Amino acid sequence: MRILRTIDEVRAAVTEARSGSQSVGLVPTMGAFHDGHLSLMRRAREQNDLVVVSLFVNPAQFGPNEDLGAYPRDEAHDAALAEREGVDILFAPEPAEIYPDGFATSIHVSGLTEVLDGAARGAFHFDGVATVVTKLFGIVRPDAAYFGQKDAQQLLVVRRVVQDLHLDVRIEACPIVRDADGLAMSSRNVYLDTDARQQATALNRALDAAARVHAEGEQAAARIVATAQRVLTDAGITPEYLELRGADDLRPLDRVDGDTLLAVAARVGAARLIDNHILTSEPAAAGIRSRTDAKGGA
Repeated sequence: MRILRTIDEVRAAVTEARSGSQSVGLVPTMGAFHDGHLSLMRRAREQNDLVVVSLFVNPAQFGPNEDLGAYPRDEAHDAALAEREGVDILFAPEPAEIYPDGFATSIHVSGLTEVLDGAARGAFHFDGVATVVTKLFGIVRPDAAYFGQKDAQQLLVVRRVVQDLHLDVRIEACPIVRDADGLAMSSRNVYLDTDARQQATALNRALDAAARVHAEGEQAAARIVATAQRVLTDAGITPEYLELRGADDLRPLDRVDGDTLLAVAARVGAARLIDNHILTSEPAAAGIRSRTDAKGGA
């Protein structure tokens, strides 16, 4: 595996691969790898000749009071894990490589970024995501890029950017990976102490409870959300948001309508965590776990 720091190095490596008609897969990350990230790398490895993983803590998607400075970083550990998964190139640039002096362009996606995390964190967050992902697509020119379903809103934003800008890249959504206790894997889970870790498991338990009620025939958003809210209240968690929205466009819903996103965000201990389940309009098919979940090891 090669660790590359500059755009020119990555472009040269990709051009060489393209000259041999090799397919290219990109996994954009901010590092602090866990099994969720590794599952994306495995999917990319299965489907492509050349696998590029970007490791870049993107300052543009952090607000002034967020955890940019404290965000977990361990490049050596991440590099070892990526190499073990058969990654070919780890692109680990400095911020000035991505945002040089005079950089003045930002990509804003209307309609998807004003709700959920956009409302809780500010539209700047998804502007930063959309901008850096578009830059990475321009640098790597991948055939396919791999994103986790845990960041469901981010996934929709990226899909819209690709659609609206006619970018020639296939977006692959990969299942949520969970620890044995049901907690969705996240780089921010390292912020949780023992008590907070136990408390945080209520997020998935709340979503599971709501999914069970739906599987039994409940369609009304208010009652489905209330079921999840009771679990969070019992665990002492006040969510930043807990909402039922269209899975493809984030429109507000008063009942399950086709694929429907049940999304939650909450601060637990020192961590801000997000999670989601996808419900379907057919209760019998909903089960008690999202169709996008996968079990990971503890």
